Amino acid sequence: MSDTPKFEVIDRRKIKAEEEQETQMPAPPAAPPEPGAGPRLVTSEPKREAAAQMPPAKAETPNPVAPDEEAEAGFPPDFPAAPTAEESREQKNAYDASAERIEDLIRAQNPGVGKQPPLSFEHLVQQLYVSAMIQMGAGTQEGQRPRVDILGARNTIDLLGILAEKTRGNLTDAEDRALQAVLFECRMAFLELSSMINMQGVPNPAPPPGKK
Repeated sequence: MSDTPKFEVIDRRKIKAEEEQETQMPAPPAAPPEPGAGPRLVTSEPKREAAAQMPPAKAETPNPVAPDEEAEAGFPPDFPAAPTAEESREQKNAYDASAERIEDLIRAQNPGVGKQPPLSFEHLVQQLYVSAMIQMGAGTQEGQRPRVDILGARNTIDLLGILAEKTRGNLTDAEDRALQAVLFECRMAFLELSSMINMQGVPNPAPPPGKK
């Protein structure tokens, strides 16, 4: 016995012709609804025919597109959804265990190396500060030409600005002072460097008025 399903072909032209004949007959007037009566089911052949010709409605699925705030922040439309609290907790535990094993291996090969202190907010600020200064040519050995990444420095300084804006009101006094001091120093260094670049790009600058 074959498992192939059987399909019945219905001539909808004949059904439609019969329905048109029924619609030509005058329908009796509908009685007004009785007070307190429940809902009444009213069928209409023309409406049923029109509904049959309409495409089936698509089932609603969760929208994978990021919200308006994420779109404005620059996240791509296919940005993955955030993990659940359980997933984040399990991943954090696995990460901590893996990092601990790596540190044990390093200390086994280098007995003089002690346990690394836990990272803090000051380490993050210091890391961005050092990156910005290196991108602006700091730390170049004497006699060598500094390698300047002015655009990269600007991006790093802007990241410090974003960090200051997003953490406003959530930092201790010491953390806020450190962040504001680093941001101020980096911006001052950027202004000095950009002024030097602008001066190098202007040939034969005119002397100030009144001087020859």
